[in-house]
Amino acid sequence: MPLTPLHPDGPHLSRFIAGYWRLLDWKMTPQQRLDFLKAHLALGISSCDHADIYGDYQCEAAFGEALALEPAIRHEIQIVSKCGICLPGQKGYDLPHYNTSVGHILTQVDTSLSHLGTDYLDLLLIHRPDPLMQADEVAEAFTQLRRAGKVRHFGVSNFTPSQFELLQSRLPFPLVTNQVEISPLQLTALHDGTLDHLQQHRIRPMAWSCLGGGRLFSPTDPQARSVRLELSKVGEEVGAQGVDQVALAWLLALPCSPLPILGSGRIERLRQAVDASRLTLTREQWFRIWRASTGHDVP
Repeated sequence: MPLTPLHPDGPHLSRFIAGYWRLLDWKMTPQQRLDFLKAHLALGISSCDHADIYGDYQCEAAFGEALALEPAIRHEIQIVSKCGICLPGQKGYDLPHYNTSVGHILTQVDTSLSHLGTDYLDLLLIHRPDPLMQADEVAEAFTQLRRAGKVRHFGVSNFTPSQFELLQSRLPFPLVTNQVEISPLQLTALHDGTLDHLQQHRIRPMAWSCLGGGRLFSPTDPQARSVRLELSKVGEEVGAQGVDQVALAWLLALPCSPLPILGSGRIERLRQAVDASRLTLTREQWFRIWRASTGHDVP
């Protein structure tokens, strides 16, 4: 599977991205984590999504343990990480909050590099918009990290277009992505200008929670039931292997060409997800799923 440019200036990531936020839930040994990494590499999934906070600040270190068993694999993968959220637990904070100060960003990147056992990140994102964000401070931190060779590219996550543009206005190099929630159950980014803004600048978003964080399979959620029924009908029409595959095909049809983040620790689920790229939905099939989610026809 060829790599896909997030931005005209790079970086290039795999069309699907392995999400590691639930890594500790998979109950794998370091060797099993390495085997899983190599298995999804064989599928063409070479990009790995992390954040400093995942697993109560422990997922990156668990991934690093696996990577240390075969360090040469580092050159075959692209590592994405995020910072800016502060959670109680390992760090001892009293309450969840955001911190996008220069000192915090620099410290957290150094911590992530140490945990992952690497000397650079392919991509660093600010995890959430911070109401106290000083754009000049974030730009200073990004510039220092770039000059030091610790981070090659930068982006944001869950930012509005105006928040994106504010930070971009302070940087001499481009923000290359906005990682946002997109799924047949979560349509906000399609209609609030977020995806229009990215398409305008030829930037591909990274899409998280592509199956609604598992809500798609809820037996009691009315929206999920409606969407699941329509996904099943469309799936029969296009020869899909499951409703999750149709949901991904629906996502891939968006003109901004999002890169879906896959959060499963089961290689068969990842293989099925990759096969979604072979499905093509008609416009009517796509809008039938949209209608099932919104509960009404287009205006």
